[in-house]
Amino acid sequence: MSAVTPDDIRTIVDVRSAHPERIAELAAARRQPEGLIGETGRLMLIATDHPARGALRAGDDALAMGDRVQLLDRIVRALDRPGVDGFLGTADLIEDLLILGALEGKVVIGSMNRGGLAGTTFEIDDRFTAYDAPAIAGAGYQGGKMLFRIDPSDPGTVSTMQACAQAVDSLASHQLMAMVEPFISGRDESGRIRNDLSTEAVVRSATVAAGLASTSAHTWLKLPVIEDMEAVLASTTLPVLLLGGEVAADQDAQFAAWSKALTSPMVKGMVVGRSLLFPPGGDVEGAVDATVEMMAR
Repeated sequence: MSAVTPDDIRTIVDVRSAHPERIAELAAARRQPEGLIGETGRLMLIATDHPARGALRAGDDALAMGDRVQLLDRIVRALDRPGVDGFLGTADLIEDLLILGALEGKVVIGSMNRGGLAGTTFEIDDRFTAYDAPAIAGAGYQGGKMLFRIDPSDPGTVSTMQACAQAVDSLASHQLMAMVEPFISGRDESGRIRNDLSTEAVVRSATVAAGLASTSAHTWLKLPVIEDMEAVLASTTLPVLLLGGEVAADQDAQFAAWSKALTSPMVKGMVVGRSLLFPPGGDVEGAVDATVEMMAR
């Protein structure tokens, strides 16, 4: 059953065109969450900041996330499930969800650096083109997320590294979560950026990310689930959120890997987007409920 109707879309467009000031009013009046940790004892977030980086693919559909009405419908349905604590995204989606009333009592994390557009020559130089810390604090959101890809052969990496460090400091000054998603990355033969998911690379990226800025008091790491998660989790004392990753053809195997990683006390939650919003078979509610059940074990 659809959660977002044509009337809802008309309301969003009407507010944006005739009463844009209403968006700030809705943010200010929003019921705040009681804390970052949810009813499962962990933090469960739905992430949808991919479109702002031009990454619209989910599974075999290259434009899956390009249909805003369908995307909003899937997000609202996911957020409505028990055990889902909040949302991570860019301002356009967060503001649509505010208008729809879907963020009441939810943890909201603003995505910050979206300048590294997918498939571009400047992808690693990932500029901060979305939220900054003052805007996140002013809207009453709970934190900011940044992507930190380290390409040893691309000098653009150092600019991104410096910007991420500054963002961590700025978020910490507002006592807000800084969610850092690190990778060791490089270009393949076709020129496409690929993330190195070897144990050594993931451990190295986690240790570099943990050392960003003048304080790590509010820093959480968002890390991919790989085979040797024990070594990855042993590399840091920062809270870890598991990255859901791409839509998997074998969802049972993907869920088994998540479930195994969730047995570690280092893991404080999950941040999942396409895997739950566009699951094989299309059952959004079923995929979300199965993930929440894993979190509560």
